[in-house]
Amino acid sequence: MNASTARILGYAILAVSVLAAGGCRREGADVSKRSTIVTRDISAGIEKHIADKTRLGGGYFPLDFGTNHMRLKLVRVHTEYLANLGPRRHFACVDLVDTKGDVYDVDFFLSGGRGNMVVTETTVHKMNGQPYYAWKQKPDGGWGRVPPDKASQELLGVKRGSDRFEFIYRAELPEITHDTRVWLPIAVSDRFQTVEVLSIHVPGVRTMIEKSGTGKILFLAIPRGETNRIIEIRYHVLRAEKSAYADATDIAQYLKPDRLVPITGEFKRTAKEVLAGKNGDLVRARALYDHVIERMRYMKYGTGWGKGDAVYACDVRTGNCTDFHAYFIALSRAAGIPARFAIGAAIPSERNDGGIDGYHCWAEFHAEGKWWPVDISEADKYSSLATYYFGHHPANRFELSRGRDIIVSPLPASGPINFLAYPIVEMNGTVRPRVEFSFIRKR
Repeated sequence: MNASTARILGYAILAVSVLAAGGCRREGADVSKRSTIVTRDISAGIEKHIADKTRLGGGYFPLDFGTNHMRLKLVRVHTEYLANLGPRRHFACVDLVDTKGDVYDVDFFLSGGRGNMVVTETTVHKMNGQPYYAWKQKPDGGWGRVPPDKASQELLGVKRGSDRFEFIYRAELPEITHDTRVWLPIAVSDRFQTVEVLSIHVPGVRTMIEKSGTGKILFLAIPRGETNRIIEIRYHVLRAEKSAYADATDIAQYLKPDRLVPITGEFKRTAKEVLAGKNGDLVRARALYDHVIERMRYMKYGTGWGKGDAVYACDVRTGNCTDFHAYFIALSRAAGIPARFAIGAAIPSERNDGGIDGYHCWAEFHAEGKWWPVDISEADKYSSLATYYFGHHPANRFELSRGRDIIVSPLPASGPINFLAYPIVEMNGTVRPRVEFSFIRKR
């Protein structure tokens, strides 16, 4: 890798920052407006490259990785990581799936201008969420790759102690052609996060719903023809690293099934097999935690994933964070160990601003009089952090809501809310808004 390439690497930082030609962001510059045009150009450039190669490859994107000659299909372009690195230099991160069903996170570096970008470097960063390297900045300002087993916890996503940041929750609704109803989470303070709502800009008539054990929910009634379609909420957050803690919650409610987290004979049988010879709920919970890591692969591909469906996770053995934790919670409850679910965002630890790759969720179980936080999908990605994530959540987290099958009034036509991170939008049926999370770390 030459010195010029090294200076533009740094997956986490350069992949979300729009840099001025001199390599520094001008103070007060409106990055969001500049990056909208730039990212569309880069997205078009990488999509054209993949489409051209796929056409020449007989319907598959060819990629050599080690001794493997892979045939891949496009899954998605990570729009939150597209970046202009400087004059005629660009970065894109793309998910591609092979014929075996494995999903590869591939980094592309491009050169050129609008409509004529050329890929100059292609590297496989992750397989099924597990990284082959992390990026670390050198004293001279360049960047180098670090093997995961030699990377620090912070390079792998963990900030210890505390973290302070501004969090921007933004959604763009489709054209309001019918009377519309929207439900979205409003984060609240607890012993681990202090939340200040800096601003709320939303269309329609708003009603704040307080829901014990879940948090606040903002309900919007938007009349047909409303022209303001942007939802934006800004928070200031001080977050502390979470470890085992006691509270006065009635734990019996967390032994009950949820609609997509049932307590079936199959879960009871699996839990019994995994826990044979294990004594004490802390030991038993660790055995279930390890079982989920061993059984499942982190993969966001196909249909059915992302619903937090424990039966799906058990059968298919793949999914995202909701599926990992639904499976763990189902097994825990089947074994008589109370467990609960929460959702929000993981704030990048290795950079100080930019986009966030969607929501993230986690779980807690109750043992020895305390709630123990776990993050099994992250432990699956980073084996060196498996011990840490059994009993800890890092400080760079932001919880938006808690619980499953949330009942509110008014209730969505689809019934109780499965879980709440992105807005639920009903407009002549359920529609999906465009959602973006971003952050600015405060010092």
